[in-house]
Amino acid sequence: MKTFRSLLFVPGSRPDRFEKALAAGADSICIDLEDAVPPQDKAAARAGVIGWLEANAESYPACAIGIRMNGLDTLDGLKDIIAFSETEARPNFFMIPKASSYSALANFQQLLHLRDLDQKRVALWAVIETVAGLKSASEIAGTCGSRGGVLFGGADYSLAIGTGMDWEALFHARTTLATEARVTNGTLMDVPYLNVKDEEGLRAECARVKALGFDGKSCIHPSQVAIVNEVFSPSEAEVDWAKRVSEAFKSQDGRAVLLDGKMLDIPVYLRAERILSKAGIEF
Repeated sequence: MKTFRSLLFVPGSRPDRFEKALAAGADSICIDLEDAVPPQDKAAARAGVIGWLEANAESYPACAIGIRMNGLDTLDGLKDIIAFSETEARPNFFMIPKASSYSALANFQQLLHLRDLDQKRVALWAVIETVAGLKSASEIAGTCGSRGGVLFGGADYSLAIGTGMDWEALFHARTTLATEARVTNGTLMDVPYLNVKDEEGLRAECARVKALGFDGKSCIHPSQVAIVNEVFSPSEAEVDWAKRVSEAFKSQDGRAVLLDGKMLDIPVYLRAERILSKAGIEF
């Protein structure tokens, strides 16, 4: 699965919004059965989402479709597992909220395997939004693997540590994830920006988390998608630099090379290749 720049959440209880979400231009959408659905609507939402997946199984768009399950330690989470094990409908990924340990995710994977889900297609995502989850970030990321990813759940994490969601309060968690979640090449996605009318604030926060090493940012409104995609896409200047680095290295058979007065070695070349890959350029 490719690295996502944008992931748009849509409530599982609002099937009228599913097609609109798919048309928003996000790299992925995540139909939410957890926080976005009140307790009294969860059974209907679960059945409606499965029915929608079954009806659209043969016509998935390029946009990846995921399902955020209810917590695995809740009754609704267990009902989610049973319901999805009894249908042939398959999302592109399952997202597990409040992931705090390797064991819970491993058990979930085992249940999927026992029910013969196609593991080559269904990826695993974890939301790290607790102190325990942050401490186990490397194990959790390793369980999700290179085809899955980690989402920073900043709202719940800020509640857990007793702070607001300002940049300084969440800086430690973000930098920890930028390191610990890189045990694989999976995607690392940031928490949504909650003020949907503040475009400049969204753009600025995207730039800051990109600088930390995040691959993208989740969204709670379609209007946020274009800005997120723009910031997390390589700029023309970055692509031009990457092309020149790649060309220089290939001309020197992979040896260290001088470019613009700077000595460039293998790590720089690999960074250039990653930029070209994100831009969808074969070079």
